[in-house]
Amino acid sequence: MTAITGKPAKMYTAYFSPTGGTKKAALALTSALADTDGFTEIDLSLPALAQYTFAADDIIVVAVPVFGGRVPAFALQQLTALHGQNTSAIAVAAYGNRAYEDALLELSDSLTSQSFRVIAAAAVLSEHSMLRSIAASRPDADDLAQLTDFAKKISAKPLTEAPALTNIPGNRPYKDWQPMPVVPQVSDSCIRCGLCSATCPTQAIPSGQPHTTDPQKCILCLRCTTICPQQARSLPQQAQALIAQKLAPIKDIYKNNEFFC
Repeated sequence: MTAITGKPAKMYTAYFSPTGGTKKAALALTSALADTDGFTEIDLSLPALAQYTFAADDIIVVAVPVFGGRVPAFALQQLTALHGQNTSAIAVAAYGNRAYEDALLELSDSLTSQSFRVIAAAAVLSEHSMLRSIAASRPDADDLAQLTDFAKKISAKPLTEAPALTNIPGNRPYKDWQPMPVVPQVSDSCIRCGLCSATCPTQAIPSGQPHTTDPQKCILCLRCTTICPQQARSLPQQAQALIAQKLAPIKDIYKNNEFFC
């Protein structure tokens, strides 16, 4: 474990991780920062999220995926349940090798509006949720080692007293982005087990009708396609083809993680 200068009262990690990559990065970084007392996890995908208030000498790692260069609107909504008191925060944006654009800045701004002080930030490669061959299996062992090294750098600072970052890349106003107007399709292999309905962050899959999806609620996070034991849910083929065409130029060009502290 990494010894932290200015030991926090408690350490937390909060993540919105529909397909698992963001959570993996968040836990790796938080584990490297935490002492033997460990840390508390907060899953931001829970629809009925409790309200949390953090002390000035706590530290929290907050991680979200990047959707189209932005933080998913649902994740921003969930972040309003976290209330700081000039609490130190580390912002993490997990992106699928295309570009994180304004997402890391948007996350930092959101945390600042909730009375957190963002003292470090990272943009981490994660397997693309829509085209899994892009950045496949990321974050991998090398990424996790980089996160551990990053933890050593930021933990050398007096974390509970460190100033807020001023060098997070991104633009204001944030880029305009809208999700694709599609929902996952369901094949005949669906056995209506209800797992997708029970774990859908936005409750877009009705209980008792897991073979359907409410397009007004679906944010295309693709958790349902990842967790389905029958692999009965997937993006429509036309949508898959469009995404594959768009991402073809970066398919074999892997970018680097970026760290700020």
